[in-house]
Amino acid sequence: MKCPQCAFEEDKVVDSRTTKEGEAIRRRRECLKCGHRFTTYEYIERVPTMVVKKDGRREEYSREKLLGGLLKACEKRPIPLRKLESIVDQAEPMLNEREDREISTQEIGAFVMERLRELDQVAYVRFASVYRRFDDIEAFQQVLKNLIQSPGGRLPGLPEG
Repeated sequence: MKCPQCAFEEDKVVDSRTTKEGEAIRRRRECLKCGHRFTTYEYIERVPTMVVKKDGRREEYSREKLLGGLLKACEKRPIPLRKLESIVDQAEPMLNEREDREISTQEIGAFVMERLRELDQVAYVRFASVYRRFDDIEAFQQVLKNLIQSPGGRLPGLPEG
């Protein structure tokens, strides 16, 4: 650390404490050459996680965007917001543990769909229709068929058989 007064590169730390928010460490330093005292702040380096889109574009991960997609899929469904926030909370460690700091939309989508399938089947189908971008009605019917055939499977409001 260079002294702002004389540019000497050696100092001693006189005092250290965390900031009120707990986001940084404030250090009071004293230059060993001229005695000038100055303050530095130490922050955690945050490297953003990048989401790789289907077309290869990359954009920074957004918690708000993921939660917004869940809210849209769960519109007019009896699902508390805290459960949707919990899905996002469960997804974030998966994002932060990656060394390469990149994740595909397919991985995020599959993770979310798994959680939605357990939570609400209608929301699951809504999310799947956007996430998978069904090209035709057969692809959509296949998702419904798989859902109905799974253990405990019937969609609410659909006739049996």
